[in-house]
Amino acid sequence: MSESAREVLRYVVNGIAATAIHYSVLLTCMEVLSVPSAGLANLLAAAFGIAASFLGSRYFVFRSAGDSITAQAARFGALYGAIAVLHGSVLAVWTDWFKFDYRVGFLIATGLQMSLSYVGNKLIVFRS
Repeated sequence: MSESAREVLRYVVNGIAATAIHYSVLLTCMEVLSVPSAGLANLLAAAFGIAASFLGSRYFVFRSAGDSITAQAARFGALYGAIAVLHGSVLAVWTDWFKFDYRVGFLIATGLQMSLSYVGNKLIVFRS
């Protein structure tokens, strides 16, 4: 297996782990801590998932700890902020404007998000 293929595989593993952390924190907030708002619980959980994704990308996926963690975190935050806006926009156009099934729109937006995230992380955030 080529190094590029291994890197993509590590990216998928990292994404699954970050999603599991996000979901676990969400469940803990809702079921154990009885956070009264699912939106607030998800916001807190997302912060944990994003932090896990960043650390996993830095040390496991791209193995790029040479640059300052602060600089990488700032680029990562900007990239993910832009991707979140794009994801929401795709879903809004697909579902709200065109009245197509939101589940299909979510899958399209998520596929776009995954692709842009990998490329953006490789070329911008964790560049060699």
